Amino acid sequence: MATEGGGKEMNEIKTQFTTREGLYKLLPHSEYSRPNRVPFNSQGSNPVRVSFVNLNDQSGNGDRLCFNVGRELYFYIYKGVRKVLTQPAPGPTGAADLSKPIDKRIYKGTQPTCHDFNHLTATAESVSLLVGFSAGQVQLIDPIKKETSKLFNEERLIDKSRVTCVKWVPGSESLFLVAHSSGNMYLYNVEHTCGTTAPHYQLLKQGENFAVHTCKSKSTRNPLLKWTVGEGALNEFAFSPDGKFLACVSQDGFLRVFNFDSVELHGTMKSYFGGLLCVCWSPDGKYIVTGGEDDLVTVWSFVDCRVIARGHGHKSWVSVVAFDPYTTSVEESDPMEFSGSDEDFQDLLHFGRDRANSTQSRLSKRNSTDSRPVSVTYRFGSVGQDTQLCLWDLTEDILFPHQPLSRARTHTNVMNATSPPAGSGGTNPGSNGNSITMPGNSVPPPLPRSNSLPHSAVSNAGSKSSVLDGAIASGVSKFATLSLHDRKERHHDKDHKRNHSMGHISSKSSDKLNLVTKTKTDPAKTLGTSLCPRMEDVPLLEPLICKKIAHERLTVLIFLEDCIVTACQEGFICTWARPGKVVSFNP
Repeated sequence: MATEGGGKEMNEIKTQFTTREGLYKLLPHSEYSRPNRVPFNSQGSNPVRVSFVNLNDQSGNGDRLCFNVGRELYFYIYKGVRKVLTQPAPGPTGAADLSKPIDKRIYKGTQPTCHDFNHLTATAESVSLLVGFSAGQVQLIDPIKKETSKLFNEERLIDKSRVTCVKWVPGSESLFLVAHSSGNMYLYNVEHTCGTTAPHYQLLKQGENFAVHTCKSKSTRNPLLKWTVGEGALNEFAFSPDGKFLACVSQDGFLRVFNFDSVELHGTMKSYFGGLLCVCWSPDGKYIVTGGEDDLVTVWSFVDCRVIARGHGHKSWVSVVAFDPYTTSVEESDPMEFSGSDEDFQDLLHFGRDRANSTQSRLSKRNSTDSRPVSVTYRFGSVGQDTQLCLWDLTEDILFPHQPLSRARTHTNVMNATSPPAGSGGTNPGSNGNSITMPGNSVPPPLPRSNSLPHSAVSNAGSKSSVLDGAIASGVSKFATLSLHDRKERHHDKDHKRNHSMGHISSKSSDKLNLVTKTKTDPAKTLGTSLCPRMEDVPLLEPLICKKIAHERLTVLIFLEDCIVTACQEGFICTWARPGKVVSFNP
């Protein structure tokens, strides 16, 4: 990568890179930025973030893009790779739609810090976008109608600190979760107000370095819940693909994973040193990857609650980690051993695209009697303040170190290349406009897109109706009912609304908020334990590629079906075409 003595090669910004599946190319004509395209002076500003949504329209051009730069917020049509294929740009400034946002907002006295679309309610006529701000407020806007619906924490009575992360609760049309640099998280309902006075709380659940409080009020008001987690800023959280678990990373260096509905702590992990800044789930929910101020990526097993690998490739803080659900390795040991149907076989090949529970189940059954052995390699990526993009493969020898390797050979397959097998069932108009063959004549819903969260593509309300242990306290049970009541299937009648009140939660706990036992964790005492194993005690991953791709620190990494999207603090959002997705391109 770098020449001796740190020559020209070290500082050269790459516009393409090669992995074993092929060549990835930067598409300059699919670059988004502010209309004047002047690099942004990022000193003292919040990180640039990007959110995607698909409006589920019939035109095949339903992708929309939102990003923040300084005090500004933009909403664009996103064409990505298709723009190069079907509408070559006439000049270096790109096509007209790149310089004409659908909606543009400039804020005074505060800056946007993060945002998230509600994929359940998005249509061609309306979309719900949550925006968090540096002063603590959260705004609900509709950038298609160019309306501002509601402002939460307007008077900053709930929390005065910067919003670090905001997400819609998976499967919900009205619930959303907000994290702050104060170390607190709040659960809101868009249908409720915040009240004109500071909220009063009572303890609902308490554990090691966390506590959850309900809002005491005669009438239901926001926030519904207040979570106090760890020490210092709560930097990011991510819901598991099924929406049942919540992974949080904090400035105290801890990953904490909660059962979201029962408010139970599932497991924890400690960084090697410094704070943890980012977190993501594998598409099947079996693994969590974190990154932070130790310059490492850390892979944590959800099932075993332990660190299984670390990756070293960055030279500075890791700002974003994300799994690539479209790149996976699946190859059977012997075709003659396969006893399943052709449909089952296609399910395995389409694991990255169709993450249905049945497919996940088949992938998890290694050496099963009803299918031939398979080998799965997870691909994830990371970007950091060192301006580098790293790609990593999590392979079978890391995942199952104590088991003999199967006879299966691994290879990397990107969405079954560009030519789906003929004669198969339904099609899905993917983000590149090409038809994609799906098994069993089924058409999966479009994959929801967000900065760091692999949402569930389908919300199965029936399977979530009873997720609580019978021994959970009555107060928690009432909260669980609230949190699940409006998790509806995608095609449910959206006009049917149900409002639940928290009701009376019997608790004689003190109203004081300092009930959490905040014991200072000595890093020297955690190093070498299961919370934070030493470097020599776990496998050390090396990146597949590690390339400098920007002048300023990188703040966005999103894997889409036909491309990878990155962004830097200068405010440039870049599209990298996947192998085979651009037939011919001359910059």
